[in-house]
Amino acid sequence: MAIDPEELLPRKKAPEILIGQDLSTLSEFELKARIAALKEEVERCEAAILARQSTRSAADAFFKR
Repeated sequence: MAIDPEELLPRKKAPEILIGQDLSTLSEFELKARIAALKEEVERCEAAILARQSTRSAADAFFKR
């Protein structure tokens, strides 16, 4: 089994996003990257909410028997 050379490289950390951060120092590219990262985080949060709702629904159904 071959090893992918990219697996050996250190992973790039996503830039830390602070809510309320001063945006005046960011370039247009950085602002667009920030928006994309925030959208991904919203999707991740929404998926976590759906998973918890599903778990709660299953538990409610189980205990109502």
